[in-house]
Amino acid sequence: MHKKLLVIVVSLISFSSFSQQLYMELGSTLSSFDYENSQGLPLDNLLSTSKSYFGMGYRQVINNEKTLFLALGASYNNYGAIGSENSIDNFFEWDVSYLGVRAGLDYKLFQLRDLSFFAKGSIASEFLIRGNQIINNDVFNLVGEEEFNNNILFLRLGVGLQYPISNSTAIFSGYSYGKSVLINSGENAEKLKLNAHQFGIGFIINLPNCFCDF
Repeated sequence: MHKKLLVIVVSLISFSSFSQQLYMELGSTLSSFDYENSQGLPLDNLLSTSKSYFGMGYRQVINNEKTLFLALGASYNNYGAIGSENSIDNFFEWDVSYLGVRAGLDYKLFQLRDLSFFAKGSIASEFLIRGNQIINNDVFNLVGEEEFNNNILFLRLGVGLQYPISNSTAIFSGYSYGKSVLINSGENAEKLKLNAHQFGIGFIINLPNCFCDF
């Protein structure tokens, strides 16, 4: 895990040399799990839970019209779900945290005075750094478990609003829906996908070498 963290930090520092803007965001994640056991049977009684997320990184204009932006950054996402299986009288709860690196594009759809509207898309590679599973009254640590401890790819689409509050800073808010690529669960042949609705707010700050407006 330490090697992966080092790669993230070095990548962000390297990108900062030619980046124009820094962004930071935080918000809430409403997550749910799509789960199938080793017999291919779904667990139908899974309910969504609300967790938090945090992200930061760099943003770069990549076209002359200044409508398309490349964003690279790191994220810390918390996901969870609760459920039950009445046939065997079991209660389940998952609480997991993933650290990820993300690349995305922001496209400015239109602008009303100072308020800009964006369409957003991103792909992220995330890996588990903390996780617990509760089955009835028993708590299990998921770190190191094959079912959860592999990297996942997360695809997200969303929309956002941006409004300048000074010559160098803008505030933004946004919504995105994301879905993970299938998480393989090895020998047990279990299948798990994560779904996440994210609502967030944050800031965009022009770096000193950035001569850009909002």
